[in-house]
Amino acid sequence: MSTNRRSFIRNVALGSGALASVVPSAAETIQHIHSPAEFNMCGYAAPKLPVVRVGIVGLGMRGPGAVDRLSYIEGVEIKALCDKFPDRVEKSQSILLKKNLPKAKAYSGEEGWKALCESNEIDLVYITTPWHLHTPIAVYAMKNGKHAASEVPAAKTIDECWELVETSEKTKKHMMMLENCCYDFFELLTLNMIRNGLFGEIVHAEGAYIHDLSRDYLFNKNAYAEMWRLKENIQNNGSLYPTHGLGPIAQCMNINRGDKFDHLVSMSTNDFTLGRLADEMAAKDAFFNEYKGKKYRGNMNTTLIRTNLGKSLMVQHDVSTIRPYSRIHLVSGTKGIAQKWPGPERIAMGHGWMKQEELNKLKEQYTPPIVKHIGEIAKNVGGHGGMDFIMDWRLIDCLRNGLPLDQDVYDAASWSAVFPLSGQSVGNRSKSIDVPDFTRGAWEKNKPHDMTLTGGGNTGVRPVAKSEN
Repeated sequence: MSTNRRSFIRNVALGSGALASVVPSAAETIQHIHSPAEFNMCGYAAPKLPVVRVGIVGLGMRGPGAVDRLSYIEGVEIKALCDKFPDRVEKSQSILLKKNLPKAKAYSGEEGWKALCESNEIDLVYITTPWHLHTPIAVYAMKNGKHAASEVPAAKTIDECWELVETSEKTKKHMMMLENCCYDFFELLTLNMIRNGLFGEIVHAEGAYIHDLSRDYLFNKNAYAEMWRLKENIQNNGSLYPTHGLGPIAQCMNINRGDKFDHLVSMSTNDFTLGRLADEMAAKDAFFNEYKGKKYRGNMNTTLIRTNLGKSLMVQHDVSTIRPYSRIHLVSGTKGIAQKWPGPERIAMGHGWMKQEELNKLKEQYTPPIVKHIGEIAKNVGGHGGMDFIMDWRLIDCLRNGLPLDQDVYDAASWSAVFPLSGQSVGNRSKSIDVPDFTRGAWEKNKPHDMTLTGGGNTGVRPVAKSEN
């Protein structure tokens, strides 16, 4: 969003005495009327790249895995590695050297990523940094002529969402959010079933990120550098990490391609665990003194989204109570339902769940081409059971063959927008908040994109041994 437009919206809101929570509605209206899209990135196919030269920024929690996975894909050259801490760069260099691949150019320091983005030897900047750097790096990469792929969420604020959209449209460079859960096996299976009309019209869906991160990650000094993710849980409330559950079901419901998010309401519990854990940790280790006495976000957040066509989505977020991992992944249509968590994968076409034998036959019939093509190799390479590798392979195959990406910048913006908008709703007694239309009306004509296919399908993989995982 341009500075002038931001100022104008802010002045309108303040001049009318409006609460901050109404700004997204104003932003949507003003954007739609006064700033039409320069170019529609939905369905856009960038020129083919016979070789995709990649620079990876952020080599802490997620980066080394990306280095490993990308090194298997034919047509990829890992040209640059960057992290704030030089020792992390060197550790990731060893991944390349063990595979007899050329050493990448090293960048480090607070703004080493800028030099990487400016390099003429890079086609794709792959971003696996702390959240607050996702948008700045992606925008800088696109402005320097590079495609960008960012870990989730792609943006933390509505202004950042608009900045991603406008920069991608202006530069005609892809900005893909690396939502790996869209490429998990059951998620791809249900999407293929939906594309084939098995569940009828999808009217409701549910997703979540329920994963207890409190002791092993949030309060682990050796996990997230400088405790950045714990700090996110102090600074923000709402659904901080919505896209793992939301992305797959949004695709099932053709969001931004025939329908769009219209408005949401969000509610959080109080915090019953993080503050107490901070006190407990501080009593044992003075390092944690700065984290005690803080107000942490509520444990469970539930966000309800209504679409323009009158359908609904529920998204939950809880990373701080003791519950088994769940993304729910429930899609409910006029003819049937599918659900993955809790419990086993289930499908029903009536009042009862299918028996395993019947379910297996259905899976065999509707396993999508992309899984048949790369699924077993993906399982051997690894990355959350293989879904990370399917995502990376698919991204590279599309770039090499000049095909549209499965997730475009409008998806990155609308899925990520749930983070700040849910916080606004929580802060205003679960007030209804409009979701901006980042497509500026193009959603009505945009066509659903079938990511269950293999794309070009001519991107090979070097031999993978299970012992390499």
